[in-house]
Amino acid sequence: MESISPELALDLLYQEADRIKMLIKNQQNSLCISHCKAFEKVVDTQMYGLSRQVSFSIRLGIISNEMGQQLLSDLERDLNQLYNEVYEENKTITKGKEV
Repeated sequence: MESISPELALDLLYQEADRIKMLIKNQQNSLCISHCKAFEKVVDTQMYGLSRQVSFSIRLGIISNEMGQQLLSDLERDLNQLYNEVYEENKTITKGKEV
């Protein structure tokens, strides 16, 4: 049985993180992102799944704890940025309707 290289494992984990980001980016209805509890639960579930994959990879010694934590930290930062963009967009739309 061949072993998995740390580079391959990290690449696969980053692909999963990118998939989660695309899930949010592809959501056309920004009001759903900011107000839909079901959508929040989907994202939370995806994040939890990725965190478990990262934890498993760390325990196997395929990636370091620092690499795994950095991946999760980067993803959380990117998701927060996406949510902030949606919030600002909704604020602008709401202001436009009040005028």
